[in-house]
Amino acid sequence: MVAREYACTAAGKTRCGPDRHTYSDRVDRPGDRCRHRRPRRDAAADRLSAAAHDSSFRLRRVADPRTRRCVLHRHRGLMRVIDFHNHFYPPAYLDALRSGSSRVRVTVDAEGNPVLHYPGDYNIAVRGHRDIAYRESVLQEHGVDTQILSLTTPGTHVEEPATAVKLARLVNDGFASIVRGSNGRFAAVATLPLSDPTASAKELERACRQLGFCGAMVFSNINGIALSDDRFRPVWEIANDLGAVIHIHPTSPVGVEAMKDYWLMPLVGFPLDTTLAAASLVFSGTVDRFPRIKWALGHLGGAIPYLVERLDRGFYAFKECRAHIDRPPSEYLKEFYYDSVNFDVRALQLAIDFAGADHILAGSDYPHQIGSLRKMLDSIAALDLSEADRAAILGGNAARLLLRD
Repeated sequence: MVAREYACTAAGKTRCGPDRHTYSDRVDRPGDRCRHRRPRRDAAADRLSAAAHDSSFRLRRVADPRTRRCVLHRHRGLMRVIDFHNHFYPPAYLDALRSGSSRVRVTVDAEGNPVLHYPGDYNIAVRGHRDIAYRESVLQEHGVDTQILSLTTPGTHVEEPATAVKLARLVNDGFASIVRGSNGRFAAVATLPLSDPTASAKELERACRQLGFCGAMVFSNINGIALSDDRFRPVWEIANDLGAVIHIHPTSPVGVEAMKDYWLMPLVGFPLDTTLAAASLVFSGTVDRFPRIKWALGHLGGAIPYLVERLDRGFYAFKECRAHIDRPPSEYLKEFYYDSVNFDVRALQLAIDFAGADHILAGSDYPHQIGSLRKMLDSIAALDLSEADRAAILGGNAARLLLRD
């Protein structure tokens, strides 16, 4: 998009152009403009226009308080943008599901998209879920430098253990192939066949040591079993040895029958299941026992930043809450990372106030219907932060996690 200022003289006002206060994923068209507006260009805008297709330029919104005009500028090397939370189905995985050896049933909708049906839910694999070239063009348009790919629901843990192991390897090998050929556009976290914890530990080690991944994405419960359950200890032991990232993503919670109407399961059940998973991992002592794991929570941690004071009160009030830990939960939870897939600026600010800007990760939930690259960028741009903190959230924090130590 060419950098422009638009001045509207109607009613004596100066107004912003068609992309006011947003990052644009489209090119200006004459029909987009107010009939009162005419483009003004200056020497800087001409230089920016010449560089409009230079991928080393990054989008930045600049507001001039003297004129109340907004300008979208591109600045060379300004901020690296890394989308930590997004989802992709490798084509080989979809082919394996279609073969009929899976518990997941695949149909096709009226628009030709595969529809994955699994117990309690379904997911439509739109083009962005399965076409990596198309996906790369979308990232280019939005000014996103890198995405850290992960699988999404249903995951492989819904399968019989032997099938889960095969599918997890297929997914991870597919991700690795994409990463190798992407010239830095993509990284990935592993998927694990958590219906078989021992095999999951081996697959995590393979993914990190051989494929170069920084860790894994796991779901907030595994077929109704809490992540803090002792049967998953082999996974956390390997993750701790590796210093791996474990990104907790929600899935259908126990009691989903009460959430069938109004999409309450993903809207309410998902963030609450993330909250339960994180609280259980802390109170059980799992986080304390495995201090080298870098825990990251999806969707801004569910309700963790909002409820953490209540968790601390529970620690002091109930001896059961002190059975496995000797510090209040907030001290552990401040060490977690929180992705920004809650695009309310007030919620983001609450999470920053709780955990610090150095523990917030840009995330879009692309290409789910409820996700948005644009809202990811706009919400972070709207935060009242130093540019150093904004750069950390946009990509610096995720870049640090990719360098697994």
